[in-house]
This record gives sequence, structure tokens and C-alpha cells, in this order.
Amino acid sequence: MNSTMLDSGMVRRREEKKKRPAWGIPKGIVLLAMPEGWRTSILTESGNLCGRLDVPINTDPQDARAAAAVMVTELARDFHDIDVEVSWGPPQEPWSWIAQVTLATDGEPPSLGAGG
Repeated sequence: MNSTMLDSGMVRRREEKKKRPAWGIPKGIVLLAMPEGWRTSILTESGNLCGRLDVPINTDPQDARAAAAVMVTELARDFHDIDVEVSWGPPQEPWSWIAQVTLATDGEPPSLGAGG
């Protein structure tokens, strides 16, 4: 708890609840192999989150898909308190993959489906 000094007395600030992120639950992933490295777009209920995947440029595509799946699974768990499953489809274009992200079924651990 944060405190401040006011008129030689201590005043306590009200603790704020942790806010959920403005972006929604992940619904899909787009993974692209670019000359400068692996790029991702996480498709959510409320928009897209784009960025670089933290793996080396020369990472095997299957390993990059697995890393992207782990990233989204951890984000869903950390920020939304849910477990999700990631299912990769076949490449639509060379060096481009799309995955569906769905809620994990009860009783089963989340799948990090790196196939495709």
C-alpha cells in the first residue's frame, strides 16, 4: 500500500484493483516469416496485437508455431484466467500460418498444437 505524508500524519491511498487488459480474449494467430524475423498478429475480440516473436530468425517453422502457441496460451491464462487451445491450419501462402484459438475443454490440459 502506498502512503503519503500530509500535515504530519500518514494518509493511506486506496489500493486499486488490477485492471484487465483492454484487448479481448485471443481468437486467432497469424504467424509470418519475414527477412528480419518472425512476426505475429494475435486476433482478439476487440482488435489485433502485432509484434515480433522472440525466437531467432533461423528458427524452424514448427518451433516458431510452438513458440507462438505458448505465448498466446500464457497471455490468455495470465490476463484472462482461461486456458486456450491453439490449432494451426496448413500454410495459406509460403511462410505464413494461421491458427484458431479456442477455449480449452474442461478436464484437458491446453494443447499447444504445433502441427500444420
